[in-house]
Order: sequence, then structure tokens, then C-alpha cells
Amino acid sequence: MGHGEASARGTAMEGDCLSCIKYLMFVFNFFIFLGGSFLLGVGVWVLVDPTGFREIVAANPLLFTGVYVILAMGGMLFLLGFLGCCGAIRENKCLLLFFFMLILIIFLAELAAAILAFIFREHLTREYFTKELKRHYQGYNNTDVFTSTWNAIMTTFDCCGVNSPEDFEGSLFRLINPNDMVPEACCQRNSHPGDGVYISREECLMGSMLFRHNKGCYSAVVDYFETYIYLAGALAIVVLTIELFAMVFAMCLFRGIQ
Repeated sequence: MGHGEASARGTAMEGDCLSCIKYLMFVFNFFIFLGGSFLLGVGVWVLVDPTGFREIVAANPLLFTGVYVILAMGGMLFLLGFLGCCGAIRENKCLLLFFFMLILIIFLAELAAAILAFIFREHLTREYFTKELKRHYQGYNNTDVFTSTWNAIMTTFDCCGVNSPEDFEGSLFRLINPNDMVPEACCQRNSHPGDGVYISREECLMGSMLFRHNKGCYSAVVDYFETYIYLAGALAIVVLTIELFAMVFAMCLFRGIQ
């Protein structure tokens, strides 16, 4: 009799625990679903906005790429949230397993990216970027991914070269464009918003320091992201922790469903 009561109490506690996990997982994934919906909405709005914001974004390759990154992240979070909510509330083993596998793949991909970043950290030096810039940058060939990326960086961060405009001496760019000291992307533009007109393109291309950007892109990018590096690190730790808890909750619920 006593053994039966203890067993019944244990079963009831197990059921309460399972129910708690179920609703916690639903609420957790509902917020993920809302976040994904918001990011999808922002991305779609930017792409179809008729008021001219689309043109501003399209003029900047980094911003344009960022819109598609937001759309991809939004779609992924939307799918994850939907699978997690449906799997939890309906106690569907198939959806929960799919949710677990998707989270696991994302977790392993992030872990692999972190390991690769650590292994290849010596490739992120000034010397490496300078060597690559001299060997591959063409200047005006925007069909070349390397060149168009560097043009976007120099335009966005108002910089020139890796260390300074002198990085283009003895480079492929100078070989292709012997009359230009620096590429057009290094030239200063008028400060009016949306105005892409150069202050003096000819003087800039001839190498005048007054009409070109003289700061190297390595310093410019490092200075820009230095403020956010600790925030990004903390955010990465939080995201990985959430993913671990999500996998644990999903597996506990999966195993608890009869």
C-alpha cells in the first residue's frame, strides 16, 4: 500500500515536472517565434519599401548584404520557434526531434566557426591583409568578390588600404591602373546624406592627401568594433547557453512523452 502511494506520488511529481518543462519550452519558443517574425518583417519591409529606403540600402553593399542576413536569421528563428511551440504544446515527438536536431546543427556550426577562428587567427594580421590586398585588389572590377568587398569596406568606414593609401604601391591595382595612385573608393565624398558625389575625384586619384581618406581600414574597423567586442562575446555565450538548455528541454520532453 505504502509502496503504491509512493509510486503514485512519484508519477504525479514526474508529470508535474514534465508539464512545467512543456510550458516553459512553449513560452521560450514563442518569444523566439516573435523575434524571428520581427526580423523577417524588417527584412521584407526594407526590400519592398516604396519610400526610397531600399535605394539607400542598395547603394551600400554591406547594408544590402546585412538585409539578407537579417532575413536568413529571421527565417531560421521563425522556423525554430514554430517547431518548438508546436512540438511542446502538441507533445509531438517528431517535431521535438526535428527541433533538437536543428538546434544541434546550429550549435555545432557555431562551435566549428569558433574553433576555425581560433586556428586561423594568425591570418587576421595587418601583414596578411596587406599582402592579399596587393595581390588581388583590382579597383573597379565589381564582379570580383574580393574587389567589391574591399570597395564596400573602404566606402563604409571612410578608409583607404589596410594601413594607409601607400599599401597600393607595387600592387595589382597600380599595374592595372598605372595613372591612379589610389582607387575611387578611397576618395572623400560630400557630407550631405545620400549625396555620393566626390569632393574632387581627379585630385584624389592623383594622390592628393586633402581629397582622399588617409586612415587605414584595419584601424578603422578595429576602432569601430572595439566598443562591441565584449557585448558580442557576452551575447555569444548567452546564445550558446540558451541553445544548450533548449536541447536539454526538448530531449527531456521527448523522453517523457508516452
